[in-house]
Amino acid sequence: MTVCARCVGTVGGVETFVVRVWLPDRPGALGQVASRIGAVHGDVVGIEILERGGGSAIDELTVTLADADLVDLLVNEIRQVDGVAVEDVRPVAPGRPEGSMAALLAAEALVTAPSVERWTTACCTLRTLVDGDWSVVMNLPDGEVIGRCGDPVGHEWLTAFLNGAEHLGNEHEHTPGDLVWTRLPQHGAAIAAGRSDRVFHARERQEVHVLGRILDALP
Repeated sequence: MTVCARCVGTVGGVETFVVRVWLPDRPGALGQVASRIGAVHGDVVGIEILERGGGSAIDELTVTLADADLVDLLVNEIRQVDGVAVEDVRPVAPGRPEGSMAALLAAEALVTAPSVERWTTACCTLRTLVDGDWSVVMNLPDGEVIGRCGDPVGHEWLTAFLNGAEHLGNEHEHTPGDLVWTRLPQHGAAIAAGRSDRVFHARERQEVHVLGRILDALP
Protein backbone atom coordinates (compact mmCIF):
# COMPACT_ATOMS: atom_id res chain seq x y z
CA MET A 1 0.00 0.00 0.00
CA THR A 2 1.20 3.52 -0.82
CA VAL A 3 0.29 6.45 1.37
CA CYS A 4 1.36 9.98 0.45
CA ALA A 5 0.39 12.89 2.66
CA ARG A 6 2.92 15.40 1.37
CA CYS A 7 1.08 16.55 -1.73
CA VAL A 8 -2.61 16.61 -0.94
CA GLY A 9 -5.55 18.06 -2.79
CA THR A 10 -7.43 20.69 -0.86
CA VAL A 11 -11.05 21.36 -1.75
CA GLY A 12 -13.14 23.75 0.33
CA GLY A 13 -10.73 23.68 3.28
CA VAL A 14 -10.57 19.87 3.52
CA GLU A 15 -8.04 17.35 2.25
CA THR A 16 -9.23 14.98 -0.47
CA PHE A 17 -7.85 11.48 -1.09
CA VAL A 18 -8.64 8.48 -3.25
CA VAL A 19 -8.61 5.26 -1.22
CA ARG A 20 -8.41 2.02 -3.19
CA VAL A 21 -9.82 -0.90 -1.18
CA TRP A 22 -10.33 -4.62 -1.68
CA LEU A 23 -13.44 -5.86 0.04
CA PRO A 24 -15.70 -8.93 0.11
CA ASP A 25 -18.46 -8.68 -2.47
CA ARG A 26 -21.20 -9.08 0.10
CA PRO A 27 -24.11 -6.87 1.22
CA GLY A 28 -23.10 -4.36 3.84
CA ALA A 29 -19.32 -4.51 3.35
CA LEU A 30 -19.10 -1.10 1.71
CA GLY A 31 -21.40 0.35 4.37
CA GLN A 32 -19.08 -0.94 7.08
CA VAL A 33 -16.12 0.73 5.37
CA ALA A 34 -18.04 3.99 5.09
CA SER A 35 -18.87 3.78 8.78
CA ARG A 36 -15.19 3.41 9.64
CA ILE A 37 -14.37 6.42 7.49
CA GLY A 38 -17.03 8.38 9.34
CA ALA A 39 -15.40 7.37 12.62
CA VAL A 40 -12.43 9.63 11.78
CA HIS A 41 -14.81 12.39 10.61
CA GLY A 42 -14.15 11.54 6.97
CA ASP A 43 -16.76 11.84 4.26
CA VAL A 44 -17.15 9.59 1.21
CA VAL A 45 -17.88 11.91 -1.71
CA GLY A 46 -17.36 9.48 -4.59
CA ILE A 47 -17.32 5.73 -5.30
CA GLU A 48 -15.99 3.96 -8.38
CA ILE A 49 -16.09 0.18 -8.79
CA LEU A 50 -12.90 -0.89 -10.58
CA GLU A 51 -13.43 -4.63 -10.67
CA ARG A 52 -15.64 -7.42 -9.33
CA GLY A 53 -15.22 -11.17 -9.41
CA GLY A 54 -14.26 -14.20 -7.38
CA GLY A 55 -16.25 -12.97 -4.38
CA SER A 56 -14.29 -9.71 -4.12
CA ALA A 57 -14.63 -6.14 -5.30
CA ILE A 58 -12.04 -3.41 -5.81
CA ASP A 59 -13.41 0.06 -5.19
CA GLU A 60 -11.92 3.52 -5.26
CA LEU A 61 -13.45 5.82 -2.66
CA THR A 62 -12.97 9.57 -2.83
CA VAL A 63 -12.74 10.71 0.77
CA THR A 64 -12.45 14.12 2.37
CA LEU A 65 -10.65 14.56 5.68
CA ALA A 66 -10.27 17.54 7.96
CA ASP A 67 -6.50 17.03 8.10
CA ALA A 68 -3.93 15.03 6.10
CA ASP A 69 -2.48 13.77 9.38
CA LEU A 70 -5.58 11.58 9.72
CA VAL A 71 -4.61 9.34 6.79
CA ASP A 72 -2.87 6.68 8.89
CA LEU A 73 -5.79 6.60 11.33
CA LEU A 74 -8.19 6.32 8.39
CA VAL A 75 -6.32 3.33 6.98
CA ASN A 76 -6.23 1.61 10.36
CA GLU A 77 -9.98 2.09 10.80
CA ILE A 78 -10.78 0.66 7.38
CA ARG A 79 -8.62 -2.39 8.07
CA GLN A 80 -10.80 -3.20 11.06
CA VAL A 81 -13.55 -4.35 8.69
CA ASP A 82 -13.30 -8.12 8.24
CA GLY A 83 -11.88 -9.12 4.88
CA VAL A 84 -11.00 -5.57 3.78
CA ALA A 85 -7.53 -4.50 2.60
CA VAL A 86 -6.28 -1.05 1.59
CA GLU A 87 -4.19 -1.17 -1.58
CA ASP A 88 -3.41 2.48 -2.06
CA VAL A 89 -4.10 5.98 -0.74
CA ARG A 90 -3.25 8.97 -2.87
CA PRO A 91 -4.07 12.67 -2.81
CA VAL A 92 -6.47 14.19 -5.31
CA ALA A 93 -4.97 17.00 -7.34
CA PRO A 94 -6.86 20.27 -6.76
CA GLY A 95 -9.63 20.69 -9.33
CA ARG A 96 -9.43 17.11 -10.63
CA PRO A 97 -12.92 15.94 -11.72
CA GLU A 98 -14.41 12.69 -10.43
CA GLY A 99 -14.14 9.52 -12.48
CA SER A 100 -17.10 9.68 -14.88
CA MET A 101 -16.64 13.39 -15.55
CA ALA A 102 -12.92 12.89 -16.13
CA ALA A 103 -13.72 10.28 -18.81
CA LEU A 104 -16.20 12.62 -20.51
CA LEU A 105 -13.70 15.47 -20.49
CA ALA A 106 -11.10 13.14 -21.99
CA ALA A 107 -13.48 12.26 -24.83
CA GLU A 108 -14.21 15.95 -25.38
CA ALA A 109 -10.50 16.72 -25.60
CA LEU A 110 -10.05 14.06 -28.28
CA VAL A 111 -12.86 15.18 -30.55
CA THR A 112 -12.15 18.91 -30.27
CA ALA A 113 -8.37 18.77 -30.76
CA PRO A 114 -7.04 20.08 -34.10
CA SER A 115 -6.07 17.17 -36.33
CA VAL A 116 -2.40 18.20 -36.35
CA GLU A 117 -2.34 17.98 -32.55
CA ARG A 118 -4.56 14.92 -32.13
CA TRP A 119 -1.92 12.31 -31.27
CA THR A 120 -0.15 14.50 -28.75
CA THR A 121 -3.49 15.50 -27.25
CA ALA A 122 -4.53 11.84 -27.07
CA CYS A 123 -1.35 10.90 -25.20
CA CYS A 124 -1.55 13.75 -22.71
CA THR A 125 -5.27 13.16 -22.18
CA LEU A 126 -4.83 9.45 -21.54
CA ARG A 127 -1.87 9.99 -19.23
CA THR A 128 -3.92 12.43 -17.15
CA LEU A 129 -7.00 10.21 -17.08
CA VAL A 130 -5.18 7.15 -15.78
CA ASP A 131 -2.63 9.02 -13.62
CA GLY A 132 0.05 7.47 -15.80
CA ASP A 133 3.79 8.01 -15.90
CA TRP A 134 3.74 8.05 -19.70
CA SER A 135 1.58 7.51 -22.76
CA VAL A 136 2.45 6.86 -26.39
CA VAL A 137 0.80 6.34 -29.79
CA MET A 138 2.78 4.26 -32.27
CA ASN A 139 2.22 2.94 -35.75
CA LEU A 140 2.22 -0.83 -36.14
CA PRO A 141 3.99 -2.98 -37.06
CA ASP A 142 7.03 -0.68 -37.51
CA GLY A 143 6.75 0.97 -34.07
CA GLU A 144 7.06 4.55 -35.31
CA VAL A 145 6.12 6.90 -32.46
CA ILE A 146 3.62 9.49 -33.69
CA GLY A 147 2.70 10.96 -30.31
CA ARG A 148 3.90 10.71 -26.76
CA CYS A 149 3.65 12.23 -23.31
CA GLY A 150 6.32 11.37 -20.74
CA ASP A 151 9.02 8.76 -21.22
CA PRO A 152 7.68 5.35 -22.31
CA VAL A 153 9.22 2.02 -21.36
CA GLY A 154 11.73 0.42 -23.72
CA HIS A 155 10.64 1.14 -27.28
CA GLU A 156 11.66 -2.22 -28.73
CA TRP A 157 9.90 -4.16 -25.98
CA LEU A 158 6.70 -2.16 -26.31
CA THR A 159 6.67 -2.49 -30.11
CA ALA A 160 7.14 -6.26 -29.87
CA PHE A 161 4.47 -6.58 -27.19
CA LEU A 162 1.84 -4.54 -29.06
CA ASN A 163 2.49 -6.43 -32.29
CA GLY A 164 2.37 -9.81 -30.55
CA ALA A 165 -0.68 -8.93 -28.46
CA GLU A 166 -2.84 -8.88 -31.58
CA HIS A 167 -2.97 -12.66 -31.41
CA LEU A 168 -3.82 -12.99 -27.72
CA GLY A 169 -7.25 -14.34 -26.89
CA ASN A 170 -7.80 -12.36 -23.69
CA GLU A 171 -5.49 -9.38 -23.68
CA HIS A 172 -6.21 -8.51 -20.01
CA GLU A 173 -4.84 -11.85 -18.85
CA HIS A 174 -1.63 -11.41 -20.82
CA THR A 175 -0.99 -7.67 -20.28
CA PRO A 176 1.38 -6.58 -17.48
CA GLY A 177 -0.51 -4.96 -14.61
CA ASP A 178 1.33 -1.66 -15.05
CA LEU A 179 0.38 -1.30 -18.73
CA VAL A 180 -2.90 -0.40 -20.43
CA TRP A 181 -3.38 -0.21 -24.20
CA THR A 182 -5.82 -0.45 -27.05
CA ARG A 183 -5.56 -0.81 -30.81
CA LEU A 184 -6.54 1.86 -33.34
CA PRO A 185 -7.14 -0.43 -36.35
CA GLN A 186 -8.41 2.29 -38.71
CA HIS A 187 -5.16 4.16 -38.23
CA GLY A 188 -2.92 1.08 -38.08
CA ALA A 189 -1.72 2.14 -34.64
CA ALA A 190 -2.06 1.55 -30.92
CA ILE A 191 -2.13 3.80 -27.86
CA ALA A 192 -0.67 2.70 -24.54
CA ALA A 193 0.04 4.12 -21.09
CA GLY A 194 1.89 2.90 -18.04
CA ARG A 195 2.39 3.69 -14.37
CA SER A 196 4.70 2.24 -11.76
CA ASP A 197 2.83 2.82 -8.50
CA ARG A 198 -0.28 0.65 -8.91
CA VAL A 199 -1.84 -1.80 -11.35
CA PHE A 200 -4.65 -1.14 -13.76
CA HIS A 201 -8.03 -2.78 -13.14
CA ALA A 202 -10.94 -3.74 -15.41
CA ARG A 203 -12.85 -0.43 -15.19
CA GLU A 204 -9.78 1.58 -16.21
CA ARG A 205 -8.99 -0.78 -19.09
CA GLN A 206 -12.58 -0.52 -20.34
CA GLU A 207 -12.39 3.29 -20.30
CA VAL A 208 -9.20 3.19 -22.33
CA HIS A 209 -10.79 0.85 -24.89
CA VAL A 210 -13.79 3.17 -25.28
CA LEU A 211 -11.58 6.23 -25.70
CA GLY A 212 -9.57 4.27 -28.23
CA ARG A 213 -12.68 3.57 -30.29
CA ILE A 214 -13.56 7.26 -30.23
CA LEU A 215 -10.04 8.20 -31.27
CA ASP A 216 -9.96 5.60 -34.03
CA ALA A 217 -13.22 6.92 -35.49
CA LEU A 218 -11.78 10.39 -35.98
CA PRO A 219 -10.38 11.18 -39.45
